[in-house]
Amino acid sequence: MTLTKSATEILNGTIESVKSVLPFEISIHKPLQISAPFLQKSLGVLIGITGDLRGRIIIDGNEHVFSKLGETMFGMLLEGEMLESFSGELGNMIVGNLSTFVSQNGIEMDITPPTVLIGETKMYGFDKALQLPISLNELGTLNVILMIEG
Repeated sequence: MTLTKSATEILNGTIESVKSVLPFEISIHKPLQISAPFLQKSLGVLIGITGDLRGRIIIDGNEHVFSKLGETMFGMLLEGEMLESFSGELGNMIVGNLSTFVSQNGIEMDITPPTVLIGETKMYGFDKALQLPISLNELGTLNVILMIEG
């Protein structure tokens, strides 16, 4: 499988996964190609992928967006360690569903435990990546960054 076809499968799987995990209307925007360094500004989740594809997926947003997501999904305000824990679990749910989705299309993919990124972080170690902006109905925007290695 070519890298382009793999990236397309991962992108489509990510869209399907986000739609199935988030219980409200979302708008998916056109993916953007980005290059290193990627600057994560507030709160994010990094999950490694292994198997037929190798790379990293980052779910990037700000604390307000993650907090509002938690409040919408669980009916209570999340902050501090609970917000950080929720962010990691949200990443796990999205990328876990992605793994299931792509396996149905013949791509074997495993994921690493989530790493929660807090504060401003610059990320290097990749040539190009895709950024998938996702607008969450009145809550703000999450960006899913797909760093697939060749």
